[in-house]
Amino acid sequence: MAIDYRNECAVFSDVVGVEEADGLLEWLEINPGKPVVLEKCQHLHTAILQVLMMFKPPVSVFPANEELCNWLTELWPQNPGE
Repeated sequence: MAIDYRNECAVFSDVVGVEEADGLLEWLEINPGKPVVLEKCQHLHTAILQVLMMFKPPVSVFPANEELCNWLTELWPQNPGE
């Protein structure tokens, strides 16, 4: 799985595909306001992005991948590393 669901956060890694969307939706519904960690994420399927945009969870760590980081920081009104 490309998302590791923990009590305190959801940790994304590598390529997060469409098959992860339902699980992410459920986790965000049950855990409102808990952060996501995107540091090791390389790519997000648009379905994942839509779920994230719907809930707008805090991002603990933005992707190390510079292109993805630049793209996502435009969508979240916070600075990387916050």
